[in-house]
Amino acid sequence: MATREKNFWILLVFILSGLVVGGLLGEIASRIDFLWWLAYGQSFGLTEPIQLDLSVIKITFALMFKINMASILGMTLAIFIYRKV
Repeated sequence: MATREKNFWILLVFILSGLVVGGLLGEIASRIDFLWWLAYGQSFGLTEPIQLDLSVIKITFALMFKINMASILGMTLAIFIYRKV
């Protein structure tokens, strides 16, 4: 059972790193004319942060996802590499 949990966490790290690296490459590719399609994507989440004021402590919640084609390709590549390793 420990092996299954370890494999899940490794897979999760691979997927998240693929999303982050792909997102960064997508932003860089948006400046190159023939790679514009890698930056094509969608943003979704909370546009305005939610604030909880308890007069002793103030907590702000915000969550935004920005997914583009390069991040999807990065995630797919990360899953492919994970299966090969």
